[in-house]
Amino acid sequence: MRLLLIHTGGTLMMRGGDPTPLEPDVYTRDLVAELPVLRKLAEIETRILYNLDSADIQPHHWVELARVVHESLAHYDGIVVVHGTDTMAYTASALAFLLPGLDRPVILTGAQKPLVDVRTDARTNLVDACHLATMAIPEVGIAFDSELLRGCRATKLDAWGMKAFGTPSCPPLAELGLGVHLAPHVFSPRPPVTFDPRLEPNVIAVRTFPGLDPRLLQGALAAGVRGLLIEAFGAGNVPRLENSLVPVIEAARAMDVPVVIVSQSPRGAVDLTRYQGGVAAARAGAIGAGDMTSEAALTKLMIALGRAEGSDRVRAVREAFATSWAGEMG
Repeated sequence: MRLLLIHTGGTLMMRGGDPTPLEPDVYTRDLVAELPVLRKLAEIETRILYNLDSADIQPHHWVELARVVHESLAHYDGIVVVHGTDTMAYTASALAFLLPGLDRPVILTGAQKPLVDVRTDARTNLVDACHLATMAIPEVGIAFDSELLRGCRATKLDAWGMKAFGTPSCPPLAELGLGVHLAPHVFSPRPPVTFDPRLEPNVIAVRTFPGLDPRLLQGALAAGVRGLLIEAFGAGNVPRLENSLVPVIEAARAMDVPVVIVSQSPRGAVDLTRYQGGVAAARAGAIGAGDMTSEAALTKLMIALGRAEGSDRVRAVREAFATSWAGEMG
């Protein structure tokens, strides 16, 4: 059994802490030497791709990481990616969409406290991730706090506790206790496909709130934004009277700029037929994202726009959001 462990940075390998800020450490420690128990799981090769605080991860990093994973899949039984927690859900979603043909695991993990700390979750998370990467789980997942979560369903819910991530609309793919329990909704292996790196990063996400001035969104359209994600209330409700967002959506459609609507609520789904604001948004051209997370919807919007051919980008994105690519929607 051979695993590739790709390091991109994050708290797991940081230095510092109370009272000094955490920062990326000079990568001098061998993770396998730090955790020799990993040798019992597999033959592990380590590759340093980045050493970044995940707040500094950009879309081009997703594409490069996905390319490395894609090119390495045939040579390893599984791949583990060490990543910072702050943007891990974005990276996991992007990888799920950029790697649609998986027949083996791609597992992201990280930690809330550095590996060098006496009381840290880094050791357990890393061992769990490597263990899961040896199993028949052909998905992009996040291994954290004794669970494996579908990557394109995950969101960071806690910046203090050890259970940093959850998938409110999808049960865990695996739970680790005395053994490992795999859920029945784990995907079957899928045939490999040609790697497609196309992605449009020029999008914007806006959280709706009482008092949001729609002129700010009109300004974004004027500045040349190519896609707009609106985090709406509840089931996709948006203001339609004072400070109405409906004219913005209409203007975006006229400019061939897709507008995707997700819910601010961690549980539940967008239903643009439920309230008058949602109905008005749909009539104006908005695209409902169902029960997708903001992270998954944003990365899918970027990738769908990157692959849109011709001038009808709204139609291309609407078609993309009508189907599930990697289990990101129910």
